[in-house]
Amino acid sequence: MTHVVDRRLDGRNKSAANRQRFLRRFKKQLKQAVADASAKRSITDMDRGEQITIPADDISEPIFSHGRGGSRENIHPGNKEFIQGDRVARPQGGGGSGGDGEASDSGEGEDEFVFELSRDEFLDLLFEDLELPNLVKRQLARDPEFKRVRAGYTSDGMPCNINVVRSLQQSLARRIALTAGPTARLRQAERELEAKLVIAGEDSEDEDTATLRAEVDTLKRRIRAVPFIDTYDLRYNHRIQQPQPSTQAVMFCLMDVSGSMDQERKDLAKRFFTLLYLFLQRNYERIDVVFVRHHTVAYEVDEEEFFYARETGGTVVSSALHLMHDIVRERYPSSQWNIYAAQASDGDNWRDDCRGCRNLLVSDLMPLVQYFSYVEIKPLRHQLLWHEYQKIADAFPNFAMQQIDGAGDIYPVFRELFKRVES
Repeated sequence: MTHVVDRRLDGRNKSAANRQRFLRRFKKQLKQAVADASAKRSITDMDRGEQITIPADDISEPIFSHGRGGSRENIHPGNKEFIQGDRVARPQGGGGSGGDGEASDSGEGEDEFVFELSRDEFLDLLFEDLELPNLVKRQLARDPEFKRVRAGYTSDGMPCNINVVRSLQQSLARRIALTAGPTARLRQAERELEAKLVIAGEDSEDEDTATLRAEVDTLKRRIRAVPFIDTYDLRYNHRIQQPQPSTQAVMFCLMDVSGSMDQERKDLAKRFFTLLYLFLQRNYERIDVVFVRHHTVAYEVDEEEFFYARETGGTVVSSALHLMHDIVRERYPSSQWNIYAAQASDGDNWRDDCRGCRNLLVSDLMPLVQYFSYVEIKPLRHQLLWHEYQKIADAFPNFAMQQIDGAGDIYPVFRELFKRVES
């Protein structure tokens, strides 16, 4: 979740509720700016950062104040030009100083409040509050997944992992242990020497005084010989790899590339799947993506061919559904995988094949998938495939369908299909 940090001072006469309302409105402006930016971008630039401009009216914090009314007389000290009772002429043409911003033709201006969102910040805002619906842990992933966690301290390790505080504590403990006895004896010897010197005089050279002086010197050298820090004292942060359970999921991307899908419709479909692909890469570490292109025949292709191949032909939508069913049976058993599908088409299909698509989905695919989403790309009018799919949507809650009429619809439709549902 994206957080907006308000670093302004919370001075007197500031309302915390007003400030929270301001932050919510500011965040809403950010999301709208990100949505507008994603609609204008090309497919290859979908994941870069963005320069965001916030209108001036939306960055001011609302305040309550007394209106100017009644009789007011203000004379400021040091003003030699005006005295009480002077009248100030109104500016010619009704203008006035409105700040440093430039006015616009529409009568509304924009403040120079412009900032840059990094790629990560842009994607965080773009995919906030989205998720794959009905994701459950059917089985642990094929390859174990580990997470590095702290596991105390160790006496061996890399210099970059030295724990300074723990090392100094160890050093202090060692020095106390090694010098406690000599220090106690030193203090006793110094007291005995001081007593001798009081009785015999500061210049006394008798045998007991010399012996005590020699012992004090020896003890001081012995205490100084203890190093401040030793290799034995060094302690390192210890981290271990802890196995983490993860969920297996696969997303089928089914795109219609038939002749009725002109270049504009194909571009809209690719924009939708690009957004979906970025969302999966951003939010899920382990998910398989299967790309399927179809006209009269469906093919499983790689990412490069899915987005950039130019092959086209007639339309048999059921070919993609049959291929998806075959792949699920061969590689992704529903008992072990969370299966998702997103289909994009203009809906132009044969009448008999439309009914075949509905029967295939109802009997074979819907019982296997966690969620199936269908987007109809810029149709002239809803055709039979849309009406057949509506029957499926009425019967299965895990089936969703939306319509895209232009680039501006892609992001709202995408958010509607994959919005997070609070339980």
